[in-house]
Amino acid sequence: MSRRYDAKTTTFSPEGRLYQVEYAMEGINNGGTCLGILASDGILLAVERRSTNKLLDKAVFSEKIYLLDENTACSVSGITSDANILTETLRLRAQQYLLRYQEPIPVEMLVQQLCDTKQMYTQFGGKRPFGVSLLYMGWDKHFGYQLYQSDPSGNYGGWKATCIGNNSGAAVSILKQDYEEGVTLENALKLAVKVLNKTLDSTKLTSEKVEFATLTRRDGVTQIEILPTERVDELLKEYELKAEAERKEKEAKAAAEKRAQAAKK
Repeated sequence: MSRRYDAKTTTFSPEGRLYQVEYAMEGINNGGTCLGILASDGILLAVERRSTNKLLDKAVFSEKIYLLDENTACSVSGITSDANILTETLRLRAQQYLLRYQEPIPVEMLVQQLCDTKQMYTQFGGKRPFGVSLLYMGWDKHFGYQLYQSDPSGNYGGWKATCIGNNSGAAVSILKQDYEEGVTLENALKLAVKVLNKTLDSTKLTSEKVEFATLTRRDGVTQIEILPTERVDELLKEYELKAEAERKEKEAKAAAEKRAQAAKK
């Protein structure tokens, strides 16, 4: 029945659904994984790099983490060309606000303005929804550190930890179990490595396949940094050593229980 109602974004099905918007959101689930964690002393974005072909020119390769203004950055999952349009719109809105009011735009206001544009593309004929979701990390004087997510429908929400893209459901389940209120940025990095290691469709996690960005405040200035490859390798190696130790401990415990059961017989 959906084929009768999915030709236009402006046509509701009898169940009250907009299939074109749902298709756009479903397409994002096949995109690269993007993970965000809000910490007590900063914010972390972790993204999956899918194009790791050695023939690519890294100087012109499209990034997954975009700087929007001095206090805000975002990561994207979905159609990269759509993401380029939206990030340029975000940068323009941020600079227009700065020029008019002589202060950085509040993070939620920036997110809301873009979501109004995204919603417009679901309501007028001759347009299609943007096939991309975004995770935003930012700081402002009103609410401090903030993490937001928006989707093609124009909906957005604030999060303590969330994930978009491929295997996002499994990642969110792990975050629900392991995320703790008031987590430090260092522990957030370790949690992100754990989540990505368990959810990415990869035999082994390497620094070529993931990228991390952090947002912190130092001396009253926002610092947005991409973690160097050496630091990422260090985090991955630390996780591997910990996972190996836990595996050996689990095997030793299972063997001891097996011997105890055999002794009883």
